[in-house]
Amino acid sequence: MQREVRTVWNHCLHVIRESIPEQSYKTWFEPIVPLRLNDKVLTIQVPSQFFYEWLEDNFVHILRKALDQAIGRDGMLEYSIIVDKGNEQNRPLTVNVPTTKSTQTAKPDNVSPDLLRSPFELKDLDSLTLDSYLNPTYTFDNYVEGDCNRLARNAGYAVATRPGVTSFNPLMIYGGVGLGKTHLVQAIGNYIKNNNLDKFVLYVTSEKFTNQFLNAIKTDSLRDFTQFYMQVDVLVIDDVQFLQKKEKTQEIFFHIFNHLHQSGRQIIMTSDRSPRDLGGLEDRLLSRFKWGLTTDLQQPDLETRIAIIQKKLQAEGVYIDNNVIEYLAHSINTNVRELEGVIVSLMAQASLNRREIDLELAKTTLRNIVVDSDKEINIDTVQEVTADFFGVTVADLKSKSRKRELVYPRQVGMFLAKEKTGLPLKSIGYHFGGRDHSTVIHAIQAVNDMINENPATREAIEKLKAYFK
Repeated sequence: MQREVRTVWNHCLHVIRESIPEQSYKTWFEPIVPLRLNDKVLTIQVPSQFFYEWLEDNFVHILRKALDQAIGRDGMLEYSIIVDKGNEQNRPLTVNVPTTKSTQTAKPDNVSPDLLRSPFELKDLDSLTLDSYLNPTYTFDNYVEGDCNRLARNAGYAVATRPGVTSFNPLMIYGGVGLGKTHLVQAIGNYIKNNNLDKFVLYVTSEKFTNQFLNAIKTDSLRDFTQFYMQVDVLVIDDVQFLQKKEKTQEIFFHIFNHLHQSGRQIIMTSDRSPRDLGGLEDRLLSRFKWGLTTDLQQPDLETRIAIIQKKLQAEGVYIDNNVIEYLAHSINTNVRELEGVIVSLMAQASLNRREIDLELAKTTLRNIVVDSDKEINIDTVQEVTADFFGVTVADLKSKSRKRELVYPRQVGMFLAKEKTGLPLKSIGYHFGGRDHSTVIHAIQAVNDMINENPATREAIEKLKAYFK
């Protein structure tokens, strides 16, 4: 009986293969498993409800033709749909449904490969030539490695050299704004594209993916959309958190994801948070995000910030003194994007004003940028306010003097710098005359003790804090 059903199904496949493009055959018919043949009813097992619906909507003509030749005009088709894959203890759960569409209500399925168009072309927004939409300037060579990103960078390079082969599939990289997620995943894509001419790499944001999907529905080209994405060798999708609460988009992405993964294609994703914090996404999708490797990008440490500045300046052919580089690295500790933005502003100021980039220009540029922010407070501002309040100079706060009348204002300045700027202790110490972070810890603890014990100190701190509101 099993031999008979396989013989019948192989006859069907022979007819089908001669009538449709090879890629369509591999995508939609190779995964099908023939189960049984009872009288004239052939039962085939398909991986999902979506798979069944796709066959019914797009290939019922060719299935009818295949059944006519393999069984006869009165042959019938029944689907066994897997709704739960089960596990070692429980067998897969399936439901059986007969074919529901007639050849009169279904769409024609003898489609030329030329009609399998890119969704980018369908939107009339992009070039008609197939493009990966990768920025060629994003490479591993100009991606600065540090403790904050070493795991993600090394995993990315492993994927780039062996796409779809490593256990890092999918590769999910998450982290806050401006930490280099897009740079890293595009570097992976560019490496694969340049070293594997037979592989098609596609970079797309989740927002663009969603818009393409909606456009495909409106233009009745969902088949082209799905076929296109299922032929991609490496899919890089940016900001998957924006798929939240988009149920239909999640459903189509789920099926594309499954097909690519089962076909050994590489999937790379970014998000602004870890998968466990992605609310509004289906559990079945989140579980697949965790199949491979999930790694994060953290805020760059001081040494990495210095290296980023040096790399940026080197690329621009600009030289500035190390003390200016250190000042910038100590002053900007939020993200890479902001750091690079400050460097661009600094070079622009120097060019427009026809002057060298020195410490004074760096301070002025940084102060102007920080003034534009409602939440950030520059450490220079903290030092100026503190010095003015106690009747000393900023130079006194940075000096090596141990005089009591200077030690107290200096400790208060360090305390306020920690509370108001969010800079690390090492950077605060740098701005207060190059002091060690242990000195900053001692100063903060000393001020805290005085606040609890001395009403005058508590009042002074409250007055100083009022300046920053």
